[in-house]
Amino acid sequence: MQALSRMERDRDVSRLYGLPIPSHTGTMAHMKTTLDIHDELLLRAKRHAKQTGRPLRALVEDGLRQVLSAKTNRHRYRLPDLSVGNPDDSDPLESYSWQDLRELIYDDRETP
Repeated sequence: MQALSRMERDRDVSRLYGLPIPSHTGTMAHMKTTLDIHDELLLRAKRHAKQTGRPLRALVEDGLRQVLSAKTNRHRYRLPDLSVGNPDDSDPLESYSWQDLRELIYDDRETP
């Protein structure tokens, strides 16, 4: 039985377990992966790659680099405080039971 090369063994392990195995070329390591991309976006990307004479892989890598290097100065959105009344005042609904509240809310509707 012939021994498998490291590349063949890695490919078999990758296929069997679905694990990404890096393939080394020179000093750069490349990881193969699968991406789900919207059809229209992929068509536009392929068209752009063809027009610029660059591989689709390079286009995707450039896009990822651009997004990942962009400064994220976005602040978290805060809901505006639209409170009504004075927060130090007592809760006017505190003395009501759930049944009382339900009757106050739905007093003009038929109850099931």
